[in-house]
Amino acid sequence: MRTATLGPEERAASLADMTEHELDLLVVGAGVVGAGTALDAATRGLSTGLVEARDWASGTSSRSSKLIHGGLRYLEMLDFALVREALKERGLLLGRLAPHLVKPVPFLYPLQHRGWERLYAGAGVALYDALSMASGYGRGLPVHRHLTRRQALRVAPALKKDALVGALQYYDAQMDDARYVATLVRTAAAYGAKVANRARVTSFLREGERVVGVRVQDAEGAGEYEIRAKQVVNATGVWTDDTQAMVGERGQFHVRASKGVHLVVPKDRIHSTTGLILRTEKSVLFVIPWGRHWIVGTTDTDWDLDKAHPAASSADIDYVLDHVNSVLAVPLTRADVEGVYAGLRPLLAGESDATSKLSREHTVAHPVPGLVVVAGGKYTTYRVMAKDAVDAAVHGLDMRVAECVTEDIPLLGAEGYRALWNARARLAERTGLHVVRVEHLLNRFGSLTEEILELIAADPALGEPLQAADDYLRAEIVYAASHEGARHLDDVLTRRTRISIETFDRGTRSAREAAELMAPVLGWDAEQIEREVEHYHKRVEAERESQRQPDDLTADAARLGAPDIVPR
Repeated sequence: MRTATLGPEERAASLADMTEHELDLLVVGAGVVGAGTALDAATRGLSTGLVEARDWASGTSSRSSKLIHGGLRYLEMLDFALVREALKERGLLLGRLAPHLVKPVPFLYPLQHRGWERLYAGAGVALYDALSMASGYGRGLPVHRHLTRRQALRVAPALKKDALVGALQYYDAQMDDARYVATLVRTAAAYGAKVANRARVTSFLREGERVVGVRVQDAEGAGEYEIRAKQVVNATGVWTDDTQAMVGERGQFHVRASKGVHLVVPKDRIHSTTGLILRTEKSVLFVIPWGRHWIVGTTDTDWDLDKAHPAASSADIDYVLDHVNSVLAVPLTRADVEGVYAGLRPLLAGESDATSKLSREHTVAHPVPGLVVVAGGKYTTYRVMAKDAVDAAVHGLDMRVAECVTEDIPLLGAEGYRALWNARARLAERTGLHVVRVEHLLNRFGSLTEEILELIAADPALGEPLQAADDYLRAEIVYAASHEGARHLDDVLTRRTRISIETFDRGTRSAREAAELMAPVLGWDAEQIEREVEHYHKRVEAERESQRQPDDLTADAARLGAPDIVPR
């Protein structure tokens, strides 16, 4: 199938097309659920549009723990249906839909009590494996195993000897969440969806009670548009209540935001060949392998301040460090922290005040004719949420619509990925790139790697790494702007790559080089390059200042010190 290019011209064409022709279905919000909904609708043959106020995955969907998992701890809550559903989706993503983006990852669960804990936790992990196999999609991941303390310390020497009496090891999966969403959006576009980021919905169009479309403000300075659609899906995550307020409807449920803070530290700071999962008094703490780094998190606290830029406070960072250091022989310090990010989970509010007890399940509602709302859920089950949202929208369409087929629709880059992976040594020899570079590209782009290599063939200088972030090639920066819809420097350093959390300078030393690479694609002059670089530096300084503050209120005020980027 053809791939979709999401450059500036394609964005303008999509906006123009959406304003000129009534759509069957318009999705508002391009996080993982919104992008998945657009793909689901497009592959059922519906004329589909997708608009996003900022960048793909710029909210929750780029700030997760980056895990594709069944939710082992939900077994304790006896939520077997949710775990079974998530494990099926995990298997689909690993084996069929996105093997280039979703990878197995081992976790070690240290046991601190003799006897009963091994029986209790072992039974839970055994059930987890059994539910995975029962889903029909569990093959491909090793089953759990029991380890003695000596065996556990052999695979994770970083642990204190007195922090465990033994351990369990099991497998889940991980992905780069923002890259996954960008690929999902491109896949939807390849099947005919019209997509536009930096297009903010300012109001809903009404005919009587019925919603018949939206009014969109082009944040790139090109005015307002009216987009008409037979059905509109609100997939705005933690902004669900705000979006519903535009139609004067609070809705049949309420979405609360729970803040999760993660730290990124270099790989050499924790000596282990496996990830870790630790219990805390409120939730669980993960230590997750992430290339040449570890991701450590997360917190779980209520958040009712700025949703666009949730801030991590000094207290949040101390909380994570204190908990992980309780089991590490060589403790982490603030000086070890390369990156910090905070994300918001959209939780369906229940009677409990503790966010860790609110529902991770999703719900779909049809509050007024023409409008469907989907909210809640977890990243792993986005495809099921998307299916349910489109199913609900279909009821309002006066036409026969095919059933969901996304279970059999691989994302762009999946087809041919395994063959290219097997031939990676020959690919490296042909291109002159080191095989490690080729592996890096294949695990980020799959078979779309050929498009990156074409850029390098046309301009060999693009085959060089960025000077201050040598994990990434210069071609990847150009490709982000020309093919993946990146409109600003922040999009590239924060989401198309993860330079903003993988370098101690938070990407400031790469900002100018990246902006100059993006400029020819996006038509920037010297003044706009300066504006982009200055904005990025201010953003990083605001984040650093927020992380020095003692609590949420002061951290939020500090983070809001840097305004969002605006075009010329």
